[in-house]
This record gives sequence, C-alpha cells and structure tokens, in this order.
Amino acid sequence: MPFKETCPVEERISMLREYDSGLFSAAEVARRANVSRDIFYFWLARRNSGEERWFEARSHATRNCPHRTKDEQIDAILAMRDRFPSFGPKKIKAKLAMNEPGTNWPAASTIGDILKRNGRVIAKPKRRKAVLRGDVFAGADRPNEEWAIDFKGWFRTRDGTRCDPLTVSDTASRYLLEARIVPPTFKGVFAAMEQLFSDVGLPDAIRSDNGAPFGSTGAGGLSKLSVWFLKLGIEPRYIPPASPQDNGRHERMHRTLKAETTRPPSDCWQQQQVRFNLFCDYYNEERPHEALGQTPPVAHWYAPQRKLPNRIDEPWYDADHEVRRVRGSGEIKWRGDHIFIGQALSGEPVGLTELEDGSYLVRFCHRELGVIGNDSCFRRFAPPRVRLHYAAETG
Repeated sequence: MPFKETCPVEERISMLREYDSGLFSAAEVARRANVSRDIFYFWLARRNSGEERWFEARSHATRNCPHRTKDEQIDAILAMRDRFPSFGPKKIKAKLAMNEPGTNWPAASTIGDILKRNGRVIAKPKRRKAVLRGDVFAGADRPNEEWAIDFKGWFRTRDGTRCDPLTVSDTASRYLLEARIVPPTFKGVFAAMEQLFSDVGLPDAIRSDNGAPFGSTGAGGLSKLSVWFLKLGIEPRYIPPASPQDNGRHERMHRTLKAETTRPPSDCWQQQQVRFNLFCDYYNEERPHEALGQTPPVAHWYAPQRKLPNRIDEPWYDADHEVRRVRGSGEIKWRGDHIFIGQALSGEPVGLTELEDGSYLVRFCHRELGVIGNDSCFRRFAPPRVRLHYAAETG
C-alpha cells in the first residue's frame, strides 16, 4: 500500500460509525481521526468487502517465496546431519553436492538456519578469540613432502585396557595414513612405521613433537627412532616445545578422531581398533575438508615413489670427514679421549670435519649434532625448531 494502515482498532471502528451517522463528510471524519483521506477510504473499502474481521491489519509477510527451500531438500539436509552429527553446514552442502551434483542446494548459511530451526544445533556461548601470534607454515605443498606423527591422548576401553592410538597423516593432502593402537615405545612405533613404510612408501620428512619416542634432549634432538628415519632419507622435523599449533592440522584431525571414535569407548581394544580403521576410510574418502575445497583427502593424495629398501646402508661422509663409530655407551674415541655424543646413536658411524677455529663439527648423515672444542668438550646442538610463517619469500 502507498500508506501505512495507521490508527488503533477502536478508532477505525469509531471513525466509520461517525461516517455512517451522516453528520460528517469523509474529509471531516478523517480530520477528526487525524488520518489521511486515503486511510479512511482504505478502511471503508475493507469493511464494505464483507470481511468478518475487516478492522484488523493484514500480515505483510510474503505469501509465496520462490526461493524458499523445498521440503524434500530440507529432509535431505536433516537426514545428512543425522547421519553425520559432526558435519557443519559447509560439509553438509559439500556432501549433498557429491551425492546429487545436479541439484541446486541452498547456501551454507541457509542450511545452518534449517539446522537451528529443526533443533539439530545447540547454541554454544561465544568465547573471545585468541590473539593471533602468526600463521604457522606447514612446510609441505605436495603429498608425501611431509607427514605428521603423534599419539592421540591415551584412554581406556570399557574393560579397562589402556589404548595409545598412533596417528600418521600427510600434511599437504590431510590424508590419514594410520590410526593404530600401539605401545608408546620405540619398539611399538618402529613396528607400526616399518609396516606403513612397507605398505605405502617413504615421505621426505616427518613432523613430530619433541617427546619420546620421536625426539629427545640429546644431540640434534635425535632419538633411536629419528636416527632410523635419517638412515632412510627421511628428515625428522620437531615443532617448538609447548607449541602444538605448529602441528595444527594433525591436532585438528585428532579432535575429529576423538569425537567420532572414543565417545563412548569400545568394549575392548580390538573393537576400538576396528572403529579406528573405519574412521580412516570415512575421513579419507567421505568426509569433505574445508581446506581442500570441501573435497575428501583421497582426491589429493597419492602414494610416494620412494619405497622401503630391503637393506639400509650406513651413512656416507665426504673425504674431509673423519669417521668414528659410537659405542654402546654413547661415546666415541677422539684424540685419546672418550667423548659422549648420544645414546640414540649407539653403533652408528658419525663424521667429524675440522672448522676454521680448530674445533670439529660432528654430523650424523647430514644432521649437525654439535661441536667438539679444543678442550675436548662436546657442545651439542638443539634440533632445528625454527617456526616458519607464511611470508612473501615462501610464496
């Protein structure tokens, strides 16, 4: 209407009663009611139309919206949410588009409103955002350039058995290579990784935290496991201490793994392992990933070209290196002295090359471990833990 349906209900009825009395003209009635003549004639026409409740204002809501989501689409959205309770609007839309690519599904914001209206979303109290301290560069642009390895926090199955899930994922494609219950020891991780390397192949690098069995406080941060990695041509990469955000992609996967497979835990560890195996298939092949354009990791990952060798050769050093074998005690014999290098390197050859100041740089493979000074004291290096940020020079 070109005007507002103003004036209270009582005044609408009283105004027309005055007009019906014949004592006042339409203009006089409108002036006495302090409304325009258009409004007076509007209510006069409404009354004369025969409507039972003509004096009530009509709703201005749209009777028919051509863009309204169809009932069958709403049912499909709710069914997808019920099937995958952890999926948000973006993943639901991506999954529906994968199943029915020819259908024009509503926007993610509309899907979110549908979930709220139908009780599929419980509002959570808002929390203040953390202060940003810089974006961490993951160090991988292609599959198998870097894998991430870690133990998800341990828990117990219903029969009281302790479970320590070892997880391995590809940094670039987010492909989950392993989720296996093993003892959190060198032997447990070694057996699992040897099987994984045999089945899949070898990455260029493996990112982990500094704790055992992945790292140590020894020279170069090496552990027995990372020494084995180096011999295979795999670069061990350690995140800075107390900085899980530097392995954030892997930690985010852990959150999904925990929600999907451990709440509640299974009756025994065998059943729990079955759930982990099924989760790997679901995570890799079905679950859309926002960072991958809402496509699953399987669409981006491929097996590495390097395979696990039948025999691992000892490290080779240039001619300017003197080679010493680390004894069972972690020491080497050097210039008549016994110098401790590291227990993790027991039985391995290390190379020593002279520096300009007369000290000697100690290497294992290409990893620099420390320096032996003129005082025959070994000063070990910490592992390289440079936090890499997205910057112009990184592309």
